[in-house]
Amino acid sequence: MRIYVTSVFVDDQEKALRFYTDVLGFVKKHDIPLGGPARWLTVVSPEDPDGTELLLEPSGHPAVQPYKTALVQDRIPATSFAVDDVRAEYDRLRGLGVVFTQEPADMGTVTTAVLDDTCGNLIQIMHSK
Repeated sequence: MRIYVTSVFVDDQEKALRFYTDVLGFVKKHDIPLGGPARWLTVVSPEDPDGTELLLEPSGHPAVQPYKTALVQDRIPATSFAVDDVRAEYDRLRGLGVVFTQEPADMGTVTTAVLDDTCGNLIQIMHSK
C-alpha cells in the first residue's frame, strides 16, 4: 500500500494552482471539471511526476472552514513538504514574497519552517539532517 493522493483544502482553486506551481514549483498533473466551479485539480513534484499527487480541494464543505481556522490559530500546518535545504528554500520563497509564520528552526534531526499558502493553510517545509 502507498499514498496515491493527499489533499489540502483551498479557498480558490485557481489561486492555489498559481501558488503551488508558480511559487512552490509543483507541476499540474490533473485538471478535470466536476461540474460547477469545482475541479479535480492535482499537482505533483517535478522530481517525481508519477509520485503522490496533492489535490487542491475546494473548501466548500461546511466543516472545512472551522477546521482550517482552528489549525491556523493553533499554528498547525495542514501538510509538510520535504526540501533539500530549508534555509535555502526559505530564502528563495521569501524572495518571491511568501510569508512565513515560522522561520527555519533546528529541531533535533530535522530543520523546519512554516509558510502561509495564501489559500487558508499553513504548510511546513522540512529536511532531515
